[in-house]
Amino acid sequence: MHNQSHSSVAWRLIKTVFSFYPVAMPIMVVCIVFNAIIGSIPSIFMQNVIAIIEQNWEHGSWSSVSGEIMSLVSILIALYVLALISSIIFNQMMAVVSQGALRKFRIKMFDKMEKLPISYFDRNPHGDIMSYYTNDVDTLRQIISQSFPQLLISSLTVITIFGIMLYFSFWMTAVVAVGIVVMLYVTRKIAGGSAKFFLRQQNALAKEEGFVEEMMNGQKVIKVFTHEKQSKQAFDEINEQLFSDSRQANKYANTLAPIIMNIGNVLYVVVAIFGGIFIVSDVQNISFSGLALSVSVVIPFLNMTRQFSGNINQVSQQVNAVVMGLAGARRVFELLDQEEEKDEGYVTLVNAKEVDGKLVPCKERTGIWAWQHPHKSDGSVTYKKVEGDVRLIDVDFAYVPGKTILHDISLYAEPGQKVAFVGSTGAGKTTITNLLNRFYDIQKGKIRYDGININKIKKADLRRSIGIVLQDTNLFTDTVLENIRYGKLDATDEECMIAARLAGADDFISRLPDGYNTMLTGDGANLSQGQRQLISIARAAVADPPVMILDEATSSIDTRTEETVQRGMDALMLGRTVFVIAHRLSTIKNADVIMVMEHGRIIERGSHEELLKEKGTYYQLYTGAFELE
Repeated sequence: MHNQSHSSVAWRLIKTVFSFYPVAMPIMVVCIVFNAIIGSIPSIFMQNVIAIIEQNWEHGSWSSVSGEIMSLVSILIALYVLALISSIIFNQMMAVVSQGALRKFRIKMFDKMEKLPISYFDRNPHGDIMSYYTNDVDTLRQIISQSFPQLLISSLTVITIFGIMLYFSFWMTAVVAVGIVVMLYVTRKIAGGSAKFFLRQQNALAKEEGFVEEMMNGQKVIKVFTHEKQSKQAFDEINEQLFSDSRQANKYANTLAPIIMNIGNVLYVVVAIFGGIFIVSDVQNISFSGLALSVSVVIPFLNMTRQFSGNINQVSQQVNAVVMGLAGARRVFELLDQEEEKDEGYVTLVNAKEVDGKLVPCKERTGIWAWQHPHKSDGSVTYKKVEGDVRLIDVDFAYVPGKTILHDISLYAEPGQKVAFVGSTGAGKTTITNLLNRFYDIQKGKIRYDGININKIKKADLRRSIGIVLQDTNLFTDTVLENIRYGKLDATDEECMIAARLAGADDFISRLPDGYNTMLTGDGANLSQGQRQLISIARAAVADPPVMILDEATSSIDTRTEETVQRGMDALMLGRTVFVIAHRLSTIKNADVIMVMEHGRIIERGSHEELLKEKGTYYQLYTGAFELE
């Protein structure tokens, strides 16, 4: 997208808006064309009026010319009334189209964002992504509602006037053409200089928004470490860059209009001088009209020259908004052109029930989940009960090609088993859970879920079957009840409350001002870290998935609360396959198998007692020979 020209971006923007409003846009274009033509014809009427007066001047009375002149005036008034109606229709429709197009762009962008892989959000600052929806979309408003219509009106007016000029006099048109060349050359030079700076301005604006968002989220850390001065210095540098790019962009754009206006003034004088010279010198006129060069031709020509340069000036005044709008459009299309998360899976998750010893799909919830597996060879469909058997076989993985994070990982978790991962930060524990959810795909090896290669399972169905509680909780602006219900959107209030009791969250929720109906804002800023984590655990509990991933789920909870949570989590884990990542080794003593990881490899595996007997890395971790990072 970076390599696309401004013209290709503009053309794509126009085609996109036309696709949004395939009926309204052609009607609006017809209105614009009609108004442009009507705006160009007064010069023809002026020439006719002057010619009528010249031809009938010897009679010396108004009555001799009034009939013809009033007929022309009546026609002109009628056309202006029609132009007024056309203008009202256009402006009413434009109000709908411009705001509607922005709404549809935001919908397309958000829809696209929901289809992007997790890796995109890992690579790009969230403030930068937010800027697409605010600054970049806002630049489109100006270009769609004002700049493009004005450019079309001015361009059509210029073309129409140029045709009328040629109709009246080739020599006079040639004089105007020289001025046009100068205007276009100046416009191209200055607009080209401002374009790159407007694109830089949009990128700098996005960077500044990203920085501000990061600073807002990290205010406590900034104040704890008294980092205010350094943060301000960093902001000043980014803000200075934005100022510099904006100044350069507007410096070019703001000088264009005065230059074009004064070239137009000079051109007006030059046309008047040459018109006088041609009349006095009795130069033979070359035209389609067959008229001789006279006052009745030169005076309308002066009016057309003023109108001509005025419309080019109108175009130059839109350069600022057009270039900025195209910079915003380029960034919007960059987002829309991002490669979506690929999903070749065809095995789906369905509710099932047993009939005559066989699983069959059903609409109602039965508590039994099954994998619906269509077979391409014979067109048959088989159903396999979801049990939670997860196996990784010789898995290698790298976030960045050439920098392998996981090396030859093999492990299995049978239904109902609790598998724990321990190891220093960066050992690859969380990476394994990312692979189970297919946030990223492996480069080598296989991951099987109930005997099915997870690449064959649709990602949405795979993720629906895996509950996850992350170390970093995310709560949404809504009630406590709705935040719990997020795990299962059709859960009843009673199911949400049972899940909260299971997680040990019911006690503190009942003490909130409005209980389960207490509104949470700012990612649950009015709750403690531990309380936020309890709600997150309850949200996973209400989903009732066959497989659970607990990634440092109790790391933010104090020891006393941890005992409550641990009891709830033990109940939550009962009968499920569970993967646990924990720094507190006391929470995983009852795990069926513990994997000790280091530098992306499993260096030890076994139960708590077995690993203590080996007196290896786990023994050293558990007895405190060295601290876990």
